[in-house]
Amino acid sequence: MPTRILPAVGDADAVRSITTLLSQLPDAEPVAPVVDSTQLIDTLARLAAESVDELPEVVVVHERIGPVPALELIREVALRFPAVGVILVTSDASPGLFQAAMDYGARGLVALPLSYEELASRVQAVAQWSVGVRRHLGAGGDVFTGVGGTVVTVSGAKGGVGATLTAIQLALAAQASGRSTALVDMDLQTGDIASYLDVQFRRSVVDLAAITDISPRVLADAVFRHDTGLALLLAPAEGERGEDVTDRAARQIVSALRSRYEVVVIDCGAQLNGAGAAAVEMADRALLLTTPDVVAVRGAKRAVRMWDRLQIRKAEETTVVVNRYSRATEIQPPLIQKITGTAVAATAVPANFKELQSVVDAGRVHELESKSAVKQALWGLAGELGLVKVSEGAQKAGRFRGGDRGSVSFRRRREG
Repeated sequence: MPTRILPAVGDADAVRSITTLLSQLPDAEPVAPVVDSTQLIDTLARLAAESVDELPEVVVVHERIGPVPALELIREVALRFPAVGVILVTSDASPGLFQAAMDYGARGLVALPLSYEELASRVQAVAQWSVGVRRHLGAGGDVFTGVGGTVVTVSGAKGGVGATLTAIQLALAAQASGRSTALVDMDLQTGDIASYLDVQFRRSVVDLAAITDISPRVLADAVFRHDTGLALLLAPAEGERGEDVTDRAARQIVSALRSRYEVVVIDCGAQLNGAGAAAVEMADRALLLTTPDVVAVRGAKRAVRMWDRLQIRKAEETTVVVNRYSRATEIQPPLIQKITGTAVAATAVPANFKELQSVVDAGRVHELESKSAVKQALWGLAGELGLVKVSEGAQKAGRFRGGDRGSVSFRRRREG
């Protein structure tokens, strides 16, 4: 049986060198190379959605792959696709890097410049390991499997624009539709999800920060199962402990959650730190909440530009959600779209704090009435983002759609 090998190499010269050698290996079947970390994860996810057997046995990751660093990328592949063996190609063959690569989940390391004999030996050994793991998966094991869930981050253009409420309602909508959903408070110093949902729990996201291998059991011990069915991973009660959650830890935590839940909603707050930046970078959808006023829209524009400068996320890959919208406001969604250079969600959330005040003050946001215009808009937004399972009957009834009463679609108005 041929060994399928997927090269992940960003440099054109390195691509030619590696693919030439791989094509010469006995029983090797190199597939078309991918040029960055995002393309690699997307390719593996697409193949895994068909079958574990469709995945390549070996992935060869070049040290200069980007935008996610090579070691972090190896960890994500190891967590999400445990049947795939990863080989790191690097110019640094020191014992320290070798140990680090193994700790992150690599199954082998090959030094540059490439040697046919060394590459052939490593590929053969890793391929045999991969075949053995697939037999183990076939028998059933307590390991992360599957294509991985959808990760959505919710950030605020500034404090107080409604990011936390939005994250909670999106998660509730996904859970209510039958999808297993995790809600994460990555606003590490000032997170309020626990207060909004009247939860007291001694564990937090910090408890996972120092763990190098987050197993399903470790993850289950860290999350709180809410009455609504949501799995909550909360911010620490002591804000200063949030510094323990590094960008590396955040990547590992998000990867572990993605592997266990169909939907992962992350509240990143309005302040950017390393952990929040890593979450936004890894997200399938990154939402930026703003209100239709000058200060908030300026904050949204500033955040979008900063994400772009730091190579966290491009403007066109970001979706702005307009909260507290009214037809009487001078700043309308099309103008916000023009100012920020982002996509703007078709569903705008109406301004109606009176219907929220009682449940917010009581810490019972999950009990917001279904007839609430704000809830209908946010659940409609969840439908627009594809976070909910919609049955045929629900589609006919108009549930989970942006056109529900209370939600506003500025695109339809513009077209009409």
